Amino acid sequence: MRWLLKTSSLPTYPHTSPLCSQRIQGFTMSAQTTTKILLFGATGYVGGGVLARLMEHPNAQAFHITILVRDPKKAEILKKFGVHAVVVGSLKDTALVEKLASEADVVFGIADSDDLPAVNATLAGLKKRHATMGSKPIYIHTSGAGVLADNARGMHSNAVVYDDSDADQIETLAPTQMHRNLDLAITQADAEGYVKTYIIIPMLIWGVPKGPLVDLGVQHMHSLGIPFVVNAALQHGQAGMVGAGKNIWAIVEVNETSDLYIKLYDAIVADATTGHGRNGFYFAAHDEQEFYGLVAAVGKALVGLGKSASPEPTTFTQANLDTYFKGSAVLGANVRVRPTHALSLGWKPVRSASELLESVQPEVAALLKEKAV
Repeated sequence: MRWLLKTSSLPTYPHTSPLCSQRIQGFTMSAQTTTKILLFGATGYVGGGVLARLMEHPNAQAFHITILVRDPKKAEILKKFGVHAVVVGSLKDTALVEKLASEADVVFGIADSDDLPAVNATLAGLKKRHATMGSKPIYIHTSGAGVLADNARGMHSNAVVYDDSDADQIETLAPTQMHRNLDLAITQADAEGYVKTYIIIPMLIWGVPKGPLVDLGVQHMHSLGIPFVVNAALQHGQAGMVGAGKNIWAIVEVNETSDLYIKLYDAIVADATTGHGRNGFYFAAHDEQEFYGLVAAVGKALVGLGKSASPEPTTFTQANLDTYFKGSAVLGANVRVRPTHALSLGWKPVRSASELLESVQPEVAALLKEKAV
């Protein structure tokens, strides 16, 4: 299958000296000035990698990093890891979220693409930060690929190809699309002038995270997409799909996804005119995969592990969708993109669809082991 982009070399960070100054949103922060960073989702599948990269960043000595963690045991481990402030709590505590955001120069939201109260609390806090400091804080939010999903129901791949550099095209998305209400609230905040907002939309994420938080045992190890397919197959007794599985999803490897957050942050620091607000969408994508092939790989893995009699995918009925996915047919949607904006930052993903398919068997085996199935 021909992908929409050319491949390129592995991503690298710009190696600026920790002693150099940083210009953020119109004011200069010298090496002696602390950048207060707040990160939501620090133990997550992607967020753990972002935290590790911030801790290892060339300018890390100028960062004061605060994270919000639900698990007290993980909090203690992360304190020993060197995170400056580990707050035990939840995004459901909107008063806490607002307070933390009001003390931050930069917020990375990598926790939940559907928690509007948490986003509103974050924005309220950042508005207070702007009123106190005068500068515009940075908000890097994570949306979800479902915002781009069509209603193909697995029957075709003829879909709109969204380009993250085309703000007019993105604004054609209906307010009723998944995650779109949060995206609109965030871009509106940017338009109001008290914050600069940036939205990263990862596509179907795959792969095994690597890094110190994995070694410490605090980072979540699985994506959403493949476990959805595996869990449904286990209930169904056989791998299943929506329609004929002809739909196509853009994909991205997890470690390369974490790289993009740092590339974007570095671009913002280097150039205050880096696209933000309505021009601040960045798609994490490299290569794409027809859904039938992914489901077939899951079916093959389940047969090999003795959990299914046939590797051949079957079509889910509406009753199946109701049972396994609360009626949603989103796994039968097309999500096709061009990450022009993301690539313009110097982000250089290389991991391909063939590697995704190779990763399915060990991913399924790991999931079964954790479930003790």
